[in-house]
Amino acid sequence: MTSDTMTNTNSQPASLDPLLVLTKQAMARTNDVIIERLGSDVPLIPQLAGHLVAAGGKRMRPMLCLAGALLGQHSSGGAPGSDLPEAAHLLAASVEFIHSATLLHDDVIDMSDKRRGRDTANAIWGNEASVLVGDFLFARAFQLMVLTGDISVLDMLSSASARITEGEIKQMSLAGEPASPLEDYLDVITNKTAILFAAASESGCRVGGGTDAECLAMHNYGLSLGRAFQICDDALDYAATSDGMGKNTGDDFRDGKITMPVILAWGDGSAQERAFWQRTQAESDINEGDFEEAVAILNRHNAIERSLAAAEQEVELALKSLSGLGDTALTSALMSAALFSVKRSH
Repeated sequence: MTSDTMTNTNSQPASLDPLLVLTKQAMARTNDVIIERLGSDVPLIPQLAGHLVAAGGKRMRPMLCLAGALLGQHSSGGAPGSDLPEAAHLLAASVEFIHSATLLHDDVIDMSDKRRGRDTANAIWGNEASVLVGDFLFARAFQLMVLTGDISVLDMLSSASARITEGEIKQMSLAGEPASPLEDYLDVITNKTAILFAAASESGCRVGGGTDAECLAMHNYGLSLGRAFQICDDALDYAATSDGMGKNTGDDFRDGKITMPVILAWGDGSAQERAFWQRTQAESDINEGDFEEAVAILNRHNAIERSLAAAEQEVELALKSLSGLGDTALTSALMSAALFSVKRSH
């Protein structure tokens, strides 16, 4: 990070706790909406969807939606801590449903059997049920958006949903292609991950009464934060323990997903190293000990550390996005959340 940015954040904790505290009351109401809207006359739907929702996670996307609403509320004269408009809770629940739907579909595509240390829904109920319940959650999400009565946020989140799918499809096209340009990878993570962070942050600010400048700032903050989170997750797939990640370490390698560390190592690699990536990633010919060899190659080229440095650059952009929003408890909490996104790697 630049010296100015570091000076402004030296005393800033790298933690989600401040944001969790500020959004605690609003998240409780949002969780009520989630439970209400998971209801269905078909018992398998709340059972399967509830399994995923109950698995926990950081709930970053709905939290950012509520943080945006708190920002807008404050700027439009609302009393700090007063109840947010119901539209904010509807949107936050909608964002969580969109995210949950993509997870259900992703686990089917990736044939994953674990998520956050628990059996995936497709491992328990099968692929067909997981896909259909994912479709149900998408439909519920759009119902909630419509209930807000705000066409602008409907446009934001529906566009984000389309881009998420585009990102997933493009990621499939890059699978097994270690020579892929870094720009293609960045395009994938922007669409499949960062755009929902951005839309959640911006739409929350919009329904909270925020100005155009504040909504844009929250959009840019969410976009950079989402990229930082995804880059870190991809780097940690080669560096962290399974317990710390909530998925099996090395899943990306075994699935042939081409992420930043592999692209960087390919670019710097010898003919022998490139032959290794070609065999394991392009040809899916993976033998015992290959994952350990992949990690060794990445370490030789500092590819993991360089990827995490790229995530830190995204965090710097996220912090700069907040610079015009004043020095408040909320902006401080958002800064801490951004710093936390890369702290996970240390």
